[in-house]
Amino acid sequence: MKATCHCGAIELQITPGQPLDRASRCDCSFCRRRQAAAVMVPLEDLEVVKGADTLTLYQWGTKTARHYFCSVCGIYTHHQRRSDPTQYGVNLGCIDGVNPRDHEPLRWTDGVNHVSDR
Repeated sequence: MKATCHCGAIELQITPGQPLDRASRCDCSFCRRRQAAAVMVPLEDLEVVKGADTLTLYQWGTKTARHYFCSVCGIYTHHQRRSDPTQYGVNLGCIDGVNPRDHEPLRWTDGVNHVSDR
């Protein structure tokens, strides 16, 4: 599958490790503001085909999670997960031909009470 940012500067080739209807949202302080549903993809199943030099990294707190955005249009494309660093979460809305609304109701992950914070 192909995933792109809004302006097309970033292009990812992905093979999700789960069905798209298993995508979820997180309610941690960052994700609840971002509001993008993510589908899980093993690290080896995501390739940045175009725009690696355009990706911007955002980290905070434990700096385990690595959140990537397009530096041109600002769209969040993917992140390396804190709860499982062997996976990326890919923005469901960035996958070509996919409308997140078609996968409602989306699951929620409890990021407020994250296991790594205990």
